[in-house]
Amino acid sequence: MKRTREPNRRAAARRPERPQRPARSTQQSPPVTPLTQRLEAPARATPQELFALAMDWWTKGERFDIGRMAQELGVSRATVFRWVGTRELLYGEVLSSLFAEALDTARKEARGEGAELITDITQRLLHFIVQDEPLRRFVQQDPEYAMRVLMSKSSTVEQRNAASVRAALEDGVRAGLIRPAMDLDALAYVIIRIGESFLYRDAITGDPPDVQSAITAIRILLTAEQRQGV
Repeated sequence: MKRTREPNRRAAARRPERPQRPARSTQQSPPVTPLTQRLEAPARATPQELFALAMDWWTKGERFDIGRMAQELGVSRATVFRWVGTRELLYGEVLSSLFAEALDTARKEARGEGAELITDITQRLLHFIVQDEPLRRFVQQDPEYAMRVLMSKSSTVEQRNAASVRAALEDGVRAGLIRPAMDLDALAYVIIRIGESFLYRDAITGDPPDVQSAITAIRILLTAEQRQGV
């Protein structure tokens, strides 16, 4: 019998292996629809994100710059102006929100009964405001502009603050805590004006803020009860 010739194992080991071709994929890429493109694109900013940015800048002492804000949010200046109206109104939104939060905290922490309770709420609120560092910095940097934002007819700050105070007074009347001699709208406005006059004296007259005088005047108003039959 003839012997079968065995292959040379060393030669086979030296022979390079042929690379295998990758199998062709039969799976097709999914179609890209207009909605798919929109969903995959970066989301545009929202007014809520603008407000959050404004609150962050306020805390850091950054002056509001609509152009820079628009650039940071990735939208146009026109879009930001369409959302806020004016730079003063954007400041107004931030300040009104902070005032409402401070008033809510003051009402939760206040002690006493009747007019003394309402007075304690007001006192705590004024102390919160006068100790607010970003607000003091805002007033000191440009007093005239700050007063326009805080107290002018074109600003929403004073109107909203008065509405918040009126709501607190209304709760006091409903609970039988106070019987004010003045109409609640007028009383809320006077309380706000007294607070502004003493809190921002450094910007108005150059004198330092005087919270205690404001509290004394407000206490007199709250304890002046309406006479029976009037």
